[in-house]
Amino acid sequence: MRLVIAKCSVDYAGRLSAHLPMATRLLMIKSDGSVLVHSDGGSYKPLNWMSPPCSIAISEPDSDQSDAGITALWTVTHAKTADQLVVSVYEVQHDSAHELGIDPGLIKDGAESHLQKLLAEHIHLLGEGFTFVRREYMTAVGPVDILAQDASGRSVAVELKRNGDIDGVEQLTRYLELMNRDPHLAPVSGVFAAQTIKPQARKLAEDRGIRCLLLDYDAMRGLDDTASKLF
Repeated sequence: MRLVIAKCSVDYAGRLSAHLPMATRLLMIKSDGSVLVHSDGGSYKPLNWMSPPCSIAISEPDSDQSDAGITALWTVTHAKTADQLVVSVYEVQHDSAHELGIDPGLIKDGAESHLQKLLAEHIHLLGEGFTFVRREYMTAVGPVDILAQDASGRSVAVELKRNGDIDGVEQLTRYLELMNRDPHLAPVSGVFAAQTIKPQARKLAEDRGIRCLLLDYDAMRGLDDTASKLF
């Protein structure tokens, strides 16, 4: 990755036109070819950018541009659309290149797979006498997150979400319809478990006889010792 801090103006030409007057900005050239123009504000969002596939050509300014103080022209051209991002550089204050290597990507804490594993280990959260049967119980329309049995030995299908919405309830409903056709499983009841559940989803679940369960991710990991709290 190349990082350049420079006084520059920026012009975008293509499906739309945009102009950034001269100011000190951060120019970021990534290994995938993308070019981003940042200011010292606006959080993570660049002022302008060109996404790959694109190419960059650096050229000398003409006499009029040189008289105006421009020292170099960066012309970034998109390979498919021919859109262009033209950076007119007046003064370079910093120029460095860095090898970042392969990024492993974002690993989300509290992802559904983590919740599934934790609930399987703490199946008692479903209620007294519940026992764990298996994770990822396959149906014709996809896997149910957890298959359990209640204290009476009846099957219970559990669908897990970080944020429970109507789509999750509909998903569990489809699983239940199929599972209740299986004489070896029926009758099968449903539990919709999530860290948060939207009111509309809760209402729909209750109307369909599906129980809702809120999960405390920190407590399940043992990070929230509720027993020692005074209030």
